[in-house]
Amino acid sequence: MNTGQYNNVYFLGIGGIGMSALARWFHRGGARVWGYDRTRTTLTDQLSAEGMEIHYDDSVDLIPAEVREDKAGSLVVFTPALPKDHQELNYLRNEGYKLMKRSEVLGLIAGEFPTVAVAGTHGKTTTSSLIAHILRVAGKGMVAFLGGVTANYESNLVTSGDRSEGTIVVAEADEFDRSFLRLFPQIAVVTSADPDHLDIYGNHDQMVSSYREFIGQVRDGGHLVIHESVADLLAAGTARIHTHTYGLSRGQFFAGNITAKRGFFEFELHGFAAVEKIELGVPGFHNVENAIAASVAASLCGVEIDRIREGLKSFKGVKRRFEFILQTPRVVFIDDYAHHPAEIKAFLTSVKSMYPERRLTVVFQPHLYTRTRDFAAGFAESLSLADELILMDIYPARELPIPGVDSDMIMKDVTSKVKVRCGKADLLEVLEGRDVELIVTVGAGDIDTFVQPIKKLLERKYGVA
Repeated sequence: MNTGQYNNVYFLGIGGIGMSALARWFHRGGARVWGYDRTRTTLTDQLSAEGMEIHYDDSVDLIPAEVREDKAGSLVVFTPALPKDHQELNYLRNEGYKLMKRSEVLGLIAGEFPTVAVAGTHGKTTTSSLIAHILRVAGKGMVAFLGGVTANYESNLVTSGDRSEGTIVVAEADEFDRSFLRLFPQIAVVTSADPDHLDIYGNHDQMVSSYREFIGQVRDGGHLVIHESVADLLAAGTARIHTHTYGLSRGQFFAGNITAKRGFFEFELHGFAAVEKIELGVPGFHNVENAIAASVAASLCGVEIDRIREGLKSFKGVKRRFEFILQTPRVVFIDDYAHHPAEIKAFLTSVKSMYPERRLTVVFQPHLYTRTRDFAAGFAESLSLADELILMDIYPARELPIPGVDSDMIMKDVTSKVKVRCGKADLLEVLEGRDVELIVTVGAGDIDTFVQPIKKLLERKYGVA
């Protein structure tokens, strides 16, 4: 099957970060694109402004006439998050339309081009965005399907050059629902393999097995760029491909003399022909590691070190990944998508290293009942890095409540001097009554909807802008 054979592409769940990137790909390629989503968002408004028609009611009558009249020329892409009783999905399925999951479509596209696939429990979005930016700076023909909106391009689809057989696809290889097993890359990057999505895998061993299977799908003679901490666990028996390890201070490629300058990081990059002095456009020790992985991957794509250095310096980051919302002498406000204990620990450690004299207030919204249940102790440990913790209720996403599972499972073991539980309705009132000097919002749910209200509260309260 060739993705170019369809004139019409209809997305059920078009507002998802991965779905919308695919919608943009098809739309820019000349296909007619429509979509349904449950909720109107900034992202769906952007898609509409780009020429895609979107509706927000689940109604068979709203399926575009072009799709209904041309079954053979129409592809339906759907998200597994849709409920089983979704009217449009069931109608299209019963009528015999070609239906595919997002991961299946991404796999088909990636199969048509040389591919760099980035996997890992955390670091996927920033690392893949860094690779995409470096390739674009270097003038390489490329397209990147990203799990976040890049600050450089204000999009989750980044392209450069005309589509050709040599166009490089950069794709996030998502372990959720084993989606990454749809990809057969020339270059694979694995940033981490901490336990996660145990509602899908059951246990960490099963997740590790899937990562090994993914690595086993790298094309013969291809390359694996893997964090040194998981290389022995995942990369045994990979003689048919080339393995390159990296880490913050260990591995074939590593950083030395890391220094913070103006809130960002500079370091020496070891492992190339010569030690390279790097300026990184985003903060965080974890982003230094991501930058090393991206540098190795870009080099394997034929990018010279000078262009790699240029790309790392000019990279502005990804929305909700260590994103500075407010930065003044009186108060600093940072927003981050971290939703796993390891991610939170890495993020808060970097924040505290950048502002060692400031009292750190953390607002955290847990994501998923299963993740809270499985990692409550880890969350409590990482969040205890906060001087003050404001802990919100669990964001359920696709899950139904689990009896006995709530934010108190985390709260009871947090050792921060100050810790407060609150719901969404009370968050701004709680912050109004507190004196903050360094505040971060953390989580993968809808905590992002509070970013601008919190910013306005801080500006009014402290007379800053």
